[in-house]
Amino acid sequence: MSFRHLTFTSALVAVALTAAGLAISVTTSSAATLDDGLVVHYDLTQASGTTVPDTSGFGRDGTVSGDTAWLGAEGLRLGGTSGHVRLPDNVLRGLTDVTVSVQVEIAADQPVPYFLWGLGNTLDNSGNGYLFATGDQFRASIATGNWSTEQTVDSGRNLARGSWRTITYTLGSGTAILYEDGVAVARKTGVTITPGSIGGGTTTANHLGRSVYPLDQHLKGKIRDFRLYGRALSAGEARELGKGTAAGRPAADVAALNLGNTSAVTENLTLPTRTPGGSVISWESSRPSVMSATGVVTRPAPRTGDVTLTLTATATYAGYTATRDFAVTVLEDITDRQKVDNALKAIVIHDEDAIRGNITLPVKGARDVKFTWQSSDPGVVTATGEVTRPPAGSRPRLARLSVKATKGYTTSTRYFTLTVLPLPRKAAMEGYMFAYFTGEASEDTEQVHFAVSRGNDPLHWDELNGGRPVLRSKHGETGVRDPFIIRSPEGDRFFLVATDLQIHDGRGWDAAMRHGSRYLEIWESTDLVTWSEQRHVLVSDATAGMTWAPEATYDPLIGAYVVYWASNVYSAADPGHTGSTYPRMMYSTTRDFRTFTTPQVWNDPGSGVIDSTVLKEGEYYYRFTTDEKVIGSCTRDIVLERSKDLRAVDLPGTGPRNWELVDDCVRTRLGTDWVEGPTAFKSNDGSKFYVFMDETPRRGYLPFVTDSLENPNWSIPADYQLPAKPRHGTVLPVSKAELERLRQGPPPVRGNKKGVVADYDLTGGTGSAIADRSGNGRTATIRGDVGRSPAGLVFGGTDGQLQLPDNLTTGLDGLTVSAQVWIDSAQRTPYSLWDLGELDVGGEQALPRGNWHTITCTLANGTARLFDNAVEFAKFDGVTVNPHDTSNSAGRYLKGKMRRLTVWNRVLTTQEIAALRR
Repeated sequence: MSFRHLTFTSALVAVALTAAGLAISVTTSSAATLDDGLVVHYDLTQASGTTVPDTSGFGRDGTVSGDTAWLGAEGLRLGGTSGHVRLPDNVLRGLTDVTVSVQVEIAADQPVPYFLWGLGNTLDNSGNGYLFATGDQFRASIATGNWSTEQTVDSGRNLARGSWRTITYTLGSGTAILYEDGVAVARKTGVTITPGSIGGGTTTANHLGRSVYPLDQHLKGKIRDFRLYGRALSAGEARELGKGTAAGRPAADVAALNLGNTSAVTENLTLPTRTPGGSVISWESSRPSVMSATGVVTRPAPRTGDVTLTLTATATYAGYTATRDFAVTVLEDITDRQKVDNALKAIVIHDEDAIRGNITLPVKGARDVKFTWQSSDPGVVTATGEVTRPPAGSRPRLARLSVKATKGYTTSTRYFTLTVLPLPRKAAMEGYMFAYFTGEASEDTEQVHFAVSRGNDPLHWDELNGGRPVLRSKHGETGVRDPFIIRSPEGDRFFLVATDLQIHDGRGWDAAMRHGSRYLEIWESTDLVTWSEQRHVLVSDATAGMTWAPEATYDPLIGAYVVYWASNVYSAADPGHTGSTYPRMMYSTTRDFRTFTTPQVWNDPGSGVIDSTVLKEGEYYYRFTTDEKVIGSCTRDIVLERSKDLRAVDLPGTGPRNWELVDDCVRTRLGTDWVEGPTAFKSNDGSKFYVFMDETPRRGYLPFVTDSLENPNWSIPADYQLPAKPRHGTVLPVSKAELERLRQGPPPVRGNKKGVVADYDLTGGTGSAIADRSGNGRTATIRGDVGRSPAGLVFGGTDGQLQLPDNLTTGLDGLTVSAQVWIDSAQRTPYSLWDLGELDVGGEQALPRGNWHTITCTLANGTARLFDNAVEFAKFDGVTVNPHDTSNSAGRYLKGKMRRLTVWNRVLTTQEIAALRR
């Protein structure tokens, strides 16, 4: 099978034929000849049975097996595990020309690689002569042996999933044509293999929905109307075959359009010009002066009233069209005074009472309001946000800023007073911190883990938190990989950025690369132990298929951090991300890891590169990048380049490259398997440079060491002990005090005067956020099938939960948790009333259902007690695991209601527990 071992650099080049260039008038003669030359025809719309009748008249019946289900007119469902249809042997014998066609709906979660059909032979787990088609890099091939012998007609993109398509392949007189819904999408001339030559006419591995490569995936989806001809159908006949799925495509695509809430529009609308289903969309507006056909909004003047108009979308596909009207109400404009006031109110200067570095001062607000900043203390904070901190040991300084907002002739001013902290005292680096993830085996492995060095030794490590995650993602895909930590140039602020990606319970690698997250996951700390709430920040635009392995380097020339990552970038005309592309390194700049500039290309050599990391040494920035024989000369290896300009850009046409190649084939020379995800650091004594590289297929991280970056002499030490299964992460040099603090862990969580850590009234209210009544500001968040009601939160029992903040039980010697709950009679087990780290209560006790109970748990000195309505009903001695914050939540899998939840940092007395019922 061609491109069987796809790597991240695969970029398929194909001939793309547009529907507009292949408009064919279909005559009745095309339909009349569709039965001519049939070898096999399976309708696949029967109601039951394991035998599929051949309606061609030749009796070549098929056999259904595996995880399948008959759906009548909707065809045969294939479950993706073992389901397929087996055809008789030797169905290609004697054929010099051929046509194969099938109607297919591919499931959205179809894993790759897979075949739509495979007709041929298998030998030793490999194909051995075959004809196949696949929606993965939508293509069809004919081969005399294994994948290396394939002659392929290739569309250069993936086949759309989740909707019916007619896929037709014709081969005649040495020309192969691939059709989608009757429209030719690719053509290849000079094909020398004939179908009858495969296996000398003997084929014993003929299947629908199954590959001739046994280790490939099975097809997951639905199939019907399979046809095999002993001739090449004409273009008109192929179009006639495709009519059944093509005719309804525009209507389905236009019906799927979603413009969001159009009842109160105030900003421009993004109007798609192409759908994931393949239709081209054109737009027409009934009031172009208010909203143009491209979605540009011109709001009616203030006090002239709102305007309702009609947007008409016309979908065109394979010569068929459908339209749909959208009612859009554009609100009258607000006054310039309102625009100015709103823009000023929206300004936020983060950490204004504890400034530790340069800040972001916006120059423009919503509705084109212009901001002009002035500083009364430019020696402390300038009008463009540069900060000069007082020297170590001195007192904090105050800086006063004013911002004037202007719109037309209207202006207004707002004032800020900032507290700028003194610089920290410099400390020698006497140890190392390691942040990493550990793979895809479980929910825990795709989270952030920490380890620390044994003293000042970068080759021997101890895991923190018992090897459990220290930080967990609550946002996006709820998996987090490739954590990178950077220390601010001032030294007392740390940012951790990571990839928003979950493979363990995700959609698979292909979907992750084409439709993966465009966000960064960010945490912030001033001590490496206590971390901020996670920030889920959008950085990539809609053309990006992924945002992977972010890292950052401070650039003093601009007083900001340069943040860089790998993205697959697709054409704006390919919103479904079905075409071919490759990853390149993008970059953006930020001062606060909250506001990012528009990303731009940083390193694009013309084919795929990923996982760059940068180390400054002398006047050069040294960049390590995972490369597959694009910049360097070895496959899946690390290249080392250098530049005096961190933001120097290399594009396919750049010659010579702005980043000078210093070294390549680093791992190849040392004989390791392929590597990625390098993290580089200089030893604290200045004698060596270390680059940990992730040998993904085998051992995970390996330590590579050299005495010089300018003239590398790489080796792998014989003696090292890294954490268990570390994957792509960061090593950060730390001081002795920081190292000791990391080993001690975070300080005990604080409560209010009564010891309340968090207190939630769950009755009434709206929205997903629930305020903390304790005064500690620990807001909780509703997730999944949970609704709000006057009686409390209503949990649906499937994916709902109340997500609680981190650090609710950190460092506590004793605690109490109490909740008022009502459990539905239909509750299934297991379920949880709450989970605080490893403190999991619920599901094991036969709690009465159908009425309200106050359930309280206390834990101290190895003894846990459970109370129902203040009556102790269970006691557990010898509890050896103290609560630790890994994933805090309430109501997982609960079907019922909850109206109060409180956490204390102490054990309540019997009288206090009794009072909780009131």
